[in-house]
Amino acid sequence: MASSPEKIQAAETLDLIIVGAGVSGINCAYRLQTEFPHAKFTIFENREDIGGTWDLFKYPGIRSDSDLHTYAFTWNPWPHSNPIVEGPLIVQYLKKCVSQYGIDRYIRFGHKVLSMNWSSKEQQWTTLVSHDGLVKEFKSRFVVLGTGYYDYETPRQTTIPGIENFKGKVIHPQFWPEEFDYTDQKMVIIGSGATAITLLPNLAKKAGRVTMVQRSPSYILSVKNRDPGPPWMNKYLRVCYAFFFYMTAVFCYYFPNYSRNALLKFASRQLPKSVSVDPHFSPRYNPWDQRLCFAPDGDFYQAFHDPRTTVVTGRIKQVTENAVEMEDGQVIDADVIVTATGLKMQLGGKIDISVDGGKMEWKDKIVWNGSMIQDVPNLFFVMGYTNIAWTLGADATMFILVRLLKYMGSRGATTATPRVPKDANLNLQKFWQLNSTYSLEAESQLPKYGDIGPWKPRGNIPADYIHARWGDITTGLQFST
Repeated sequence: MASSPEKIQAAETLDLIIVGAGVSGINCAYRLQTEFPHAKFTIFENREDIGGTWDLFKYPGIRSDSDLHTYAFTWNPWPHSNPIVEGPLIVQYLKKCVSQYGIDRYIRFGHKVLSMNWSSKEQQWTTLVSHDGLVKEFKSRFVVLGTGYYDYETPRQTTIPGIENFKGKVIHPQFWPEEFDYTDQKMVIIGSGATAITLLPNLAKKAGRVTMVQRSPSYILSVKNRDPGPPWMNKYLRVCYAFFFYMTAVFCYYFPNYSRNALLKFASRQLPKSVSVDPHFSPRYNPWDQRLCFAPDGDFYQAFHDPRTTVVTGRIKQVTENAVEMEDGQVIDADVIVTATGLKMQLGGKIDISVDGGKMEWKDKIVWNGSMIQDVPNLFFVMGYTNIAWTLGADATMFILVRLLKYMGSRGATTATPRVPKDANLNLQKFWQLNSTYSLEAESQLPKYGDIGPWKPRGNIPADYIHARWGDITTGLQFST
């Protein structure tokens, strides 16, 4: 904020506050208005539109890395035949959901949540929100954080020797300039994750040359991007896709060598003879140690059949004024460098969270049922899955929230606080279950999981769904009235 805003408005009291009007916040609002039609709640959205990730990222070809039949809401199935689509169509779908179900009336745009403090005496949250240069105060019994898992304002910073010497344009995909014309430009993409895999075939349509520079490769699976079945099958596609991708992840976990060989064979069949699988598409890790990348209709592999598209695997020695020099001596001329090197992980959207004035540190906490934080009352945070569509995990969190609110209402309870028993002998596990570079860098700042009871991480999608709908949601919670 440019100047220190003043609090000029008396506190507004709500039953529940949702932070974020992305996929998680929209789904939460739908569940609340359906199950608690008289509840008073709102959604605070810092940006001026809905969509979260899909409103933020504008780079060429931005698309989902999960199929939309499982990513879309259960209460409003994906209406298109393409299971993988670009961001604008996802935003269009979300806007239709918000309008059709009246969720837009809950959203307050341009409202940035600054801080939240839980008062044990008042048994409620006090949330300070910045809007139009003013700070407003809100009281609520519950808060739901639908803020995602990365920093919206600052991308991951990675060390690229000599990048400051480059005279061309350096772009991070998180802040792609929408009107940027790269026609006939020599583009270098640094990175090998889902963003790089998406960018390469899309940049190749207009750029003069595209080179993907990677230190190590990723597994990339081509998938058909159209469902040939009749329209009446659409209602079954969600289950079919969820089952397929979940079983793919399970199969890769239990049969890593077979899965690795199969994926490399698939890659070899689709690449031109001029591009070798080893070292360019032969990762050092097992499938699903990091998330599998998808190439709809094999667009990524097809791009290499154009000689203007190449891949270089190795370490960067330095960036000069107009090129990228590799340690093995290769020199790649560049007009534009795209640093597709990952996200900066962050939970809670930089909100200052405290309990009775004591600052809450995410890194010191253990997660309860993938939904709440140890010793923090009446606070839910929404996390999806890392190996399948985000919304499946997000919806599991909402089922737990709805059941918990009903349970507390039936017993006159006002607070629910996750408490780890003093005699619990938990073996702690990392929060992010994959081994991507950006998650390993952030691991020390993230909460942990345990290995028993409600402190275990999610991962078994069918079991998680059954638990969220009908399982035990009281163990590990301390209730008060």
